[in-house]
Amino acid sequence: MTTHDHDSHEHGREDCVDYIERIVYLIDNELDQADCAVVEMHLRECGPCLEKYDLQKAVKQLVARSCAESAPESLRDRVRLQLREVRIQISEGGS
Repeated sequence: MTTHDHDSHEHGREDCVDYIERIVYLIDNELDQADCAVVEMHLRECGPCLEKYDLQKAVKQLVARSCAESAPESLRDRVRLQLREVRIQISEGGS
């Protein structure tokens, strides 16, 4: 019956495809409690999916942290100045 166990393992890999999208929803807190439990149980039993979960979570945290950072004031001043210059050029060109 070892072939049956092997087939079961291979079938489990195919099932992992179904979990990829659900892993993203889990990270985003978009699953109900029952689905969370199912996905979390799968993650405890499946190393490759757990690695994908960890990677997705790390990327989302990095993006969130990057989006929360403010540009330095010197950069903001330069951008404001350039925007004013563009507005002046547009208004002078339109006259």
